[in-house]
Order: sequence, then C-alpha cells, then structure tokens
Amino acid sequence: MTIPRIRPVFWASVLFLFAVTGLINAQTPNGNANASSSEQPASAVKQPLTSAAGAAVDTTSYQVGPQDILKIFVWREPDFSGMYTVHSDGKITLPLVGDLQAGGLTAEKIQEDVTAALGKLIVKPNVTVTVQQVLSKKYYMDGLIGRPGEYPLTAPITVLEAISIAGGMQDFANKKKIYVLRGTERIRFNYNDVIKGKNLDQNIYLKPGDHVVVP
Repeated sequence: MTIPRIRPVFWASVLFLFAVTGLINAQTPNGNANASSSEQPASAVKQPLTSAAGAAVDTTSYQVGPQDILKIFVWREPDFSGMYTVHSDGKITLPLVGDLQAGGLTAEKIQEDVTAALGKLIVKPNVTVTVQQVLSKKYYMDGLIGRPGEYPLTAPITVLEAISIAGGMQDFANKKKIYVLRGTERIRFNYNDVIKGKNLDQNIYLKPGDHVVVP
C-alpha cells in the first residue's frame, strides 16, 4: 500500500493558518474577537470627579453677608482669581485694589464693581463672581425631624418646604404642634392643616436664625 505524499504547499497552508490564529488570539483579550479595544478593567475605568458644590443661590437676588465665601474668577488673571471671605464689615479685599463693598449686595452687583475696579489696572477684565458658600444666613431644624441641623438660607423658603428639605418628620412626631422659634416668639405650625390647604397663613417664610422645632 502506497502512502500518498502530502505536498509541501499543504503544510505551508496549515502553518500559515495556525500563525494567523495565534496572532488574532494574542491581540484580542481572552481570545474574544468581538471585544472592543477600548474596554478596560473595572479598576481602570475613571470615575467622575466630584467637588464641593457652591451654594445654589440666585446671583440677582441673594444679598451677600459677612462670612459668606465668594469665588471670583478673572480670565487669564490668576493673581486676582480665588476665594474671598466677606469680612465682618461687609467688605472683601482684592490684591492691588483694596477693600470693596460686598455685604448687602448681590453677586451680580459685586461682579460689576470688581470689573470696574480691575478696569483701572488691566485691559477689559472678564470677571465672574459666584457665591461659593453661604455662612451668613442660616435656619435650624430641631427635634423629631429627618435630618436635624443648620441649613443655609439661600432663597425664600416656607416652613413646609424646610420640613421637606430636612427629610420629613420622624415617627411619633407631633405634627400638630410644630412651631417656629424666632427670638422669644413662638409661631405655631400645624402640618396636618397646611397639607390639607387649611390655615395656610401658618406656612410663613423663614428668616435668618429661625428654629423650626418638631416636638
């Protein structure tokens, strides 16, 4: 019996096929030809950056007060850009400019004043002023509330809204005998009535320093 001879061309084809297969497996993770080259291990995936967010205030209405922190950004002028704390006298101090009034003004007005002041030192300054943190105006949530503590008073807010922001009331809270402590004055607030649309005059706007007490 004569064994047929396998031609060299056949062996060359087989070796070429193995070589191509090995190359594909080497270039594809886990030998998966459908895997995308952009895929990365979970540990290598970049997570979104987080930062301390500034207070959400209306730059056209919120009036800045002492201890508030302003963020001033001047385009291409790092010497003037940065965080500025409002002094007890209501002023901020800028390099080469000196003191500027900030207390009692809106961020929008402060931006105009800073632009005008810097206009004497640099050509056409591009200025942005935002309230980074509110420390001058606060109200407090006390008692059987979801998240007791102090809150920045960045915009007009009612008692009902304040309760909602603070996570609602805890179990066994007396919803009928809530009150706002304003100095020596106690202002009653009946939650059950207000949510039913009754005696809505109880749902007053809070003032700086108010304590909402949920017994």
